[in-house]
Amino acid sequence: MAKAEQITSLIRSHFENNSESFSTIALQLAAHEARRGHNAVAQEIRSLVDKAKFNRVDSSPVQGELSELISISQPEERFSDLVLQRDLHERISRIQKEYHNKEKLYKYGLTNRRKILLVGPPGTGKTMTARVLAHELYLPLCTILMDKVMTKYMGESSAKLRQVFTTIDKNRGVYLFDEFDAIGSGRGMENDVGEMRRIVNSFLQFIEQDNSESIIFAATNNHKILDHALFRRFDDILYYSIPDFESIYRLVMNNLGEFTFSQRSIKNVLPEAGNLSHAEIVQSCKDAIKETILNGKKKVSQKVLKQMILERKSAYKDNLK
Repeated sequence: MAKAEQITSLIRSHFENNSESFSTIALQLAAHEARRGHNAVAQEIRSLVDKAKFNRVDSSPVQGELSELISISQPEERFSDLVLQRDLHERISRIQKEYHNKEKLYKYGLTNRRKILLVGPPGTGKTMTARVLAHELYLPLCTILMDKVMTKYMGESSAKLRQVFTTIDKNRGVYLFDEFDAIGSGRGMENDVGEMRRIVNSFLQFIEQDNSESIIFAATNNHKILDHALFRRFDDILYYSIPDFESIYRLVMNNLGEFTFSQRSIKNVLPEAGNLSHAEIVQSCKDAIKETILNGKKKVSQKVLKQMILERKSAYKDNLK
């Protein structure tokens, strides 16, 4: 049971409208319950605190110059919206499970996986993964604006990276370094310059020293050009690929929704979507729905869906060769 002074402090912080103090005491109570083996109660308290912080994201902790480096959003995508191969889905679920049970891991000197490298072609679900976990963990999604971090002035990019990691430490959230190869390119490459080496070294230092409670994602379309030293700094590396037949089917079913036609007919169309990314398949479904609505129909036909898939495939044919 909670100590009397903790209950008193909790009530006082509530009536003083001191949300930070209230959250801190509530998390102390969660840790106390976890130590007593009441994991369900501890998890519920932590979830309530995380959700409350997530809902207060409008009073952004990122202000001034930092607001130009970090974009904050409140994703609404759920795990059910994340259509990936089964093994990859399970590994992403493991990140969530470890986050929710981090106190249990701490007792054994272990930490939850927080630093994740996402590797794969464009449109295969990397950004979607960050959005889903932000929603499921009741945390804000903080996207690092790489074009603002990278500058031509010596030392300025490293200074901005330091600001970002200071924010990561002070403000719990899901942080996404998209197009990570912009700063992670290997040192010693032919077009390498001294400033790029300093930026990579700075990132290596900052991510290794990071002991925050935030989740850090770095997404890249081309892991082959990344500095090899970076791979050792991540707790896990997730590889994404073009969806298989099962994933294509689930994507089409999820996105057609009430406009879905015969499942057998849908499966006849799916081979046409081979080599398209998740994002391209989703867009094909949206195009088919719009065409159906404009034609005064209530169900997407096999012909319309196939047409939109082929049009999308044609538009990206140079990238699919």
